[in-house]
Amino acid sequence: MLTKSIPSLFTVGNLFLGVLSIILAFSGEHGIAAVLVIVAMLLDGLDGRVARALNAQSEFGKELDSLSDVISFGVAPAFIMYVVAFNDPTVISPAFAWIVTAIFPICGALRLARFNVVAGTPGYFIGLPIPAAGGVLCTLALFVNDINVYVLLVSTVLLSYLMVSTVKYPNFKKAGIPKAAIWITPIIVAAAILIAIKWPESISKMIFVPLLMYALYGLKKNVDGYFIRLRNLRRKNKRRGVDDTNSVNSDV
Repeated sequence: MLTKSIPSLFTVGNLFLGVLSIILAFSGEHGIAAVLVIVAMLLDGLDGRVARALNAQSEFGKELDSLSDVISFGVAPAFIMYVVAFNDPTVISPAFAWIVTAIFPICGALRLARFNVVAGTPGYFIGLPIPAAGGVLCTLALFVNDINVYVLLVSTVLLSYLMVSTVKYPNFKKAGIPKAAIWITPIIVAAAILIAIKWPESISKMIFVPLLMYALYGLKKNVDGYFIRLRNLRRKNKRRGVDDTNSVNSDV
């Protein structure tokens, strides 16, 4: 029974860090708040792998994971961005800031609901996973002094759209953990927390780069697919025009 509960402990830890991140964001500790979201991503990545290694997968764990993800990677990053960049009525209309902030966790919840009920493509996620979107958003907020606030607004809306889009993203969840190596996972988590506390903003900004590349990868694939479809449509129309011309000539 205890073994079956271990994956849920990782998920509850993910949720705890998400709630703590929200509290710290409103306390002005933006760097630590962002890095707690990153550590929550680590726990989120481990809970499923530990569950598979222990053969402890369950519907309860799946639902708990989704509920935790909404808080840790939807609500928490949105609050961090709001407090850091959108909470100035002289720059942004408060109502507009509230709407943009609310859109992000709403799209995250829709993304998770779709993931739970719709079969995806093997090896891929449909839509940007909410942990990646939340990780990009909370670390992007740390660049508020270097990036125009309107760029941050557009980025928040774009990340929200990517979560509910049909863009395909690589799925790395198949990389499992050997059962014999499960004992080392608490050590990894503890080390990550210590490093995060020691260098909160530096670590967060370093994590930002690979997360952003992952988010842009799917966007690039979507744009490439659009141009491929457009090129194929033009070729099809061109062939149809040639066929119509030949048909007219044969009738004459």
